[in-house]
Amino acid sequence: MTPSTDIGPSWDLLADLQLLLQYHFMQNALIVGTIVAVLGGAIGYLIVLRGQSFAAHMLSQVGFPGAAGAVLVHVSPVLGLLVFCVGAALGISVFGTRLGGGGRRESAAVGSILAFSLGLGLLFFRLFSGSAQAIYAFLFGTILGIDDKDVLVALVTAAVCLAALAFMFRPMVFASIDPAVADAKGVPVRLLSVVFLLLVAVTVAETVQIVGTLLIFALMVAPGAAAQRMTSRPYRALGTSVLLAVVVTWAGLAVAYFTGYPVGFFITTFAFAIYLLTRAAPTLARIARPGLTPALGAAR
Repeated sequence: MTPSTDIGPSWDLLADLQLLLQYHFMQNALIVGTIVAVLGGAIGYLIVLRGQSFAAHMLSQVGFPGAAGAVLVHVSPVLGLLVFCVGAALGISVFGTRLGGGGRRESAAVGSILAFSLGLGLLFFRLFSGSAQAIYAFLFGTILGIDDKDVLVALVTAAVCLAALAFMFRPMVFASIDPAVADAKGVPVRLLSVVFLLLVAVTVAETVQIVGTLLIFALMVAPGAAAQRMTSRPYRALGTSVLLAVVVTWAGLAVAYFTGYPVGFFITTFAFAIYLLTRAAPTLARIARPGLTPALGAAR
């Protein structure tokens, strides 16, 4: 999509909405964007709570060498994505998992696996003699060029992952906040850690082909980080994370439609701006009303 002078936003919100929805590709983009935002926002809350943002970053990046390797051997790129993402998640579980997730041990394992995977991606890319367009698509996504089949794939993936997340949410929160006590109470903390990483891996593998590594990582981290600074209540923070992810996705798609500039830039910028706002809000509140302890930022 390139900038155009034929369309542009106005003060008539209904007319703008009609312009936004007049093309089928934008309808699909909004539907899939909403699905991915709900899934990313929900999983992202737990990612941030568990201190596994670096692991999520790695899982979103290993999709590139996975897709490149699959294209090189003439199989479906989706298969390469699944193999590399699931393999990386299992690698973290074997080499870096501790009670509750995160920590120095996991960071070392994540960094090592990421470096090796990107090295493989560089080798696969160099060996590939065909067009690299298909491989580049996995970096930035094709959210403005998806078809009805992509909508169905995203919907099924989100339904399965959200159902699994709902089933394990309460013990996951307990295991993330106080893993030692949860383990003593009989909660399968290590098993939950492995299952959660596999859930993130499947989410990334199935959605990165639609929205790209940039967007899925942004939607899995920034809304969850902002939500946790707004409230310490798990269910309220979960809902806030999902809401923020959906809002920045809709806003990014709308602004990109009317300006012609990349969707990824606007979505990531809006998500980062909300995070910065939640970081600055307590300080701004103290400046505006000295002596008042703001509620925002209580859950740090």
